[in-house]
Amino acid sequence: MPRSVLVVDDDSSFRQLAIALLRSWGHDVVGEAGSIAEAVERVTELRPDTVLIDVGLPDGDGFQLTARMRLMSWQPRVLLISSDSSAATDSEARQAGAVGFVPKTDMTGLQFRRMLDG
Repeated sequence: MPRSVLVVDDDSSFRQLAIALLRSWGHDVVGEAGSIAEAVERVTELRPDTVLIDVGLPDGDGFQLTARMRLMSWQPRVLLISSDSSAATDSEARQAGAVGFVPKTDMTGLQFRRMLDG
């Protein structure tokens, strides 16, 4: 099922790669953000049903943003990612309210796609 997705990562080059990947799978990438503050604005404005969030952001971390997403009235699905595979575990991500954690190097894999597709 195609999802509307917001990509949150402080690396604009990575955001473009993620957007291209998600669109190639048929998802509607409705926006992007490079910080928690920008992501909160975009989520409120665009109301995506899924938010892909990097763990390391310049104004906080993906866990903090996940907690804020859990307070939204429609509670978008959150997937946490990081270039540092030890930045989080799937269990920690789930405890924070995300559907899981995937290292960026595994984003083309089946596990990530299953989490994204729900």
